Amino acid sequence: MSDTVLVLNSGSSSIKFGLFDISAAEPILLCKGLLDEHEAKPRLVVKSPAGEDLFATRKEAPDADGGHLFAEVLAFIEERFGTHSLRAAGHRIVHGGPDYSGPVALTDEVTAKLAALTPLAPLHQPRSLAPVRALAAIRPELTQIACFDTAFHHGLAPPARRFAIPRRYEQRGVRRCGFHGLSFEYVAGRLAEIAPELVAKRSVIAHLGNGASLCALRHGRSVDTTMALTPLDGLVMGTRCGTIDPGVLLYLQQHEKMSVEQVQHLLYHESGLLGVSGISADMRTLLASGEVGAREAVDLFTFRAAQQVAMMATTLGGLDCLVFTGGIGEHAKEIRSAICERLGWLGVHIDAAANDAARERINSGGSAVDVFAIPTDEEMTIARHCAALIRERHVT
Repeated sequence: MSDTVLVLNSGSSSIKFGLFDISAAEPILLCKGLLDEHEAKPRLVVKSPAGEDLFATRKEAPDADGGHLFAEVLAFIEERFGTHSLRAAGHRIVHGGPDYSGPVALTDEVTAKLAALTPLAPLHQPRSLAPVRALAAIRPELTQIACFDTAFHHGLAPPARRFAIPRRYEQRGVRRCGFHGLSFEYVAGRLAEIAPELVAKRSVIAHLGNGASLCALRHGRSVDTTMALTPLDGLVMGTRCGTIDPGVLLYLQQHEKMSVEQVQHLLYHESGLLGVSGISADMRTLLASGEVGAREAVDLFTFRAAQQVAMMATTLGGLDCLVFTGGIGEHAKEIRSAICERLGWLGVHIDAAANDAARERINSGGSAVDVFAIPTDEEMTIARHCAALIRERHVT
């Protein structure tokens, strides 16, 4: 009987999941799906690794505990893959705080500690933990494992992680944590497979999506990143502001008389591409629009991205490799082109045909910097971590 792990990756409006066979050295995807409980009629779609439809259902209304579609997922797995033994459920948890630098089995105590980090990721942490609670109610005996987006950046050196505020706050955990670590870890691994000669060199990975951040790497390790204590900092995002003068926040509270809750909602839900364009948070909509606001939002997005790639290059002492990933990074050729054009002074030049075709390597022959577009796979990273934890610690 083969062992399997159910991986759940909670996003802002849906949960991606995958069932992986972990009996071999490398996890094998058995099926993948989308669980969306934010529509009027919540839906569940399951597909084969090749994209063929295996199962789909909708519910008229969500249950109070939000767990009904998780029960459907488990029922489908048991019916379709009954010869496999489900060993654990692995979760992407956005914030691990200072205590968690690697995957950990979830207990009530651990879950409570992670819930206490909600103020540092109010948009994400509750959504990360909701599936944990729902599965615990349905299948209390099932081992659940947390894998953290912050863990990849745990080793940042003091200049990269420290804020210029009194040290007593740093001692309480107020420091640059970084996010998108599961994505960066996967892409760094793929880059090592594609171009092993670049592993020791100076690389920047640009995870560009509704949430977006950069990571500077050397020897496959994070040495700097654009997100900080919370997922608000750094690049312009779908509805999040990115880097902003702290004085703006003081102004909003002192002179616009906004409450802390109103400022938080503004920064997380009304800013970024949506706020600048006044049209949409979706890059595809903005690229297709002829509106001035849409063009200005896209321009700001690429300006800030290029600016902060240069910042990462400063940390690295140069730039040898630039990798695009994430929904926008993988699919928006116009964005890749605009960012690279702004970085021409750093020796970044792309081949237009390769970029248009979204090939894996897109730099031109005369580029001083290797440029790639590599699809990410956070679910695979989580599956690998879960398999390793189960084997090494004999989690049952």
